[in-house]
Amino acid sequence: MNTPPSRPTSRGAATRARIVAAAADLMYVNGVNATTLDDVRVASDTSKSQLYSHFPDKTELVRAVVAARAAQILDRERGYLQHLKSFRGLVRWRDALVRRNALQHGAYGCALGSMASELADQDDQARATLAESFTAWEGLLAAGLRRMRDSGALRPEADPERLATGLMAALQGGYLLAETAHDIRPMEVALDLALDHVKSFLTA
Repeated sequence: MNTPPSRPTSRGAATRARIVAAAADLMYVNGVNATTLDDVRVASDTSKSQLYSHFPDKTELVRAVVAARAAQILDRERGYLQHLKSFRGLVRWRDALVRRNALQHGAYGCALGSMASELADQDDQARATLAESFTAWEGLLAAGLRRMRDSGALRPEADPERLATGLMAALQGGYLLAETAHDIRPMEVALDLALDHVKSFLTA
């Protein structure tokens, strides 16, 4: 008879969470490929045996980081977008993203976008998780734009899905340009141009 896998203890779960959090911070600043398991072990204050008991290789750790980052960002975005129903709400969303990125002068870009650029051709499972996360993020925007159209704030010919894709592309491109320049201005310009396009569909 097969023995069911043991459930992790609260201490074990805390150790795993600490490892993932440390790895996420390192990979965000230094990149996925430049971050080693030894770097993570030191940053998380864990022994080799602790680290490898939770993550036998770097691939498993990277996948855990991708899942954790995706959950964190989507939870944040739901706070701004799940009740979106006005153009003013879109502007507040834009301002919050710009303020957050301005704190680091645009230096590190989007956590999901940065990982996608490194992992898309390396790990199909991580790529799929990232793709699902971007789809969910875009879906939050599309749902808000759909509410705006249904309430009459946007003209009937407005396409929420198409507009959401444009906003997401502007956001991710803005993140990349800001990261390269260490200047938040390109992100502001990209988002403002995308918002101007949405604005062109407003009824009033």
